Amino acid sequence: MPTFEPLHPRFGARVKDVDLRGDLDDETFAALRQGFAEYSVLVFPDQPLSDEEHIAFSRRLGPLEATKVGSYGAGTPLVILSNVGEDGKVVPDAHKLNLVHKANSLWHSDSSFKPVAALASMLSAKTVPPEGGETEYASMIAAWEDLPESTKAKIENRIAVHHFATSRNNTDKRLMTKAEYNELPPVEHPMVREIPETGKRALYVGSHAGAIIGMPDEEAQPLIAELIEFATRPENVYTHKWSEKDAVLWDNRAVVHRGRPFARDKHARVMIRTTIAGAGSTDIVEAP
Repeated sequence: MPTFEPLHPRFGARVKDVDLRGDLDDETFAALRQGFAEYSVLVFPDQPLSDEEHIAFSRRLGPLEATKVGSYGAGTPLVILSNVGEDGKVVPDAHKLNLVHKANSLWHSDSSFKPVAALASMLSAKTVPPEGGETEYASMIAAWEDLPESTKAKIENRIAVHHFATSRNNTDKRLMTKAEYNELPPVEHPMVREIPETGKRALYVGSHAGAIIGMPDEEAQPLIAELIEFATRPENVYTHKWSEKDAVLWDNRAVVHRGRPFARDKHARVMIRTTIAGAGSTDIVEAP
């Protein structure tokens, strides 16, 4: 049975005594599912997953999102996060592959820009740089618990507007393609979500959120920035330093995350992600 070693006083755990590549029995998988609900971020060291094994385990958590248009891996269950070109060499810093990593360096929840936001993501490390390139996670459950009551009252019944263009245009206006604009219009999500498995509440904002319904932009945008800053205080963050073959599973309803800088024009970083769809999601990839 898996064992869980806490990584942070309030969330996150390293999981041992489990091999994700095999056929996990129902009892073992149930323990992992319970750990996912309890810790929000699960780190699995030394899991040399093939793409097929990665997909198979992720599908046990739920249907998988199809990777969006304009992304490396579009239309498949895999998001390929890489700065290595087709010639096998690291691309220049200004290349789109590196600009994508730069955009992912903003605090965000995966697929919050979709009508039905993602349940979870699972990232598998294939090639990691010698330094930098970590992923940071911040608990939005802890953020909600710590917010002043006056702030809670201000946002509790508010709806935020999430748009993929918000984070991309804040990074580089060349990143957002016409196809992405057409496929990914703005969507609305409550600023506070409840995690059904635990009944806990979580703040729900990130770099894709750019407006609040019924609030002037000059008030809403500073408020969103203030909430993100509050949620990602250093004491509320777990930083994962990657080793090759690591796999990390996280709850997009309960945490935000960001990639950290590294020498993008010198060192390769190749990561493969699956995204487990939220309930009712329509852009899923059917199992073969």
